[in-house]
Amino acid sequence: MGRILAIDYGTKRTGIAVTDELQLIASGLTTVETKDLMPFLNKYLTSENVDMVLIGEPKQRDGTPSEVEADIQKFLVQFSAVFPNQLTERVDERFTSKMAFQTMIDSGLKKKQRQNKALLDEISATILLQAYLNRK
Repeated sequence: MGRILAIDYGTKRTGIAVTDELQLIASGLTTVETKDLMPFLNKYLTSENVDMVLIGEPKQRDGTPSEVEADIQKFLVQFSAVFPNQLTERVDERFTSKMAFQTMIDSGLKKKQRQNKALLDEISATILLQAYLNRK
């Protein structure tokens, strides 16, 4: 069994989380600059056994697509061209950033540490992935 990789795509940074090989536990992997995302994924997906890639689907409260969705669609076209056989799934990522920020507060991080946007993106991806695992 392979891992599941989750992507919380952003215009500047992208948070990435991954499961263990048994697909039981979601863990933050890293945050990469979005401009470096495809090279990172190319290296990771060729060196690790990944069954599926989850890609966050940001929506407004009313269910309409978020502004970043247009950028994600461009990324999806590029991703499917480079990895045509990779199974992907879109998952609703509403409120993951708010949940990630609350997680940072609950874990006792100081205000200065909570300003780390890269950490916030990585935690958001982890929450996205864990929610998927919980539904599975």
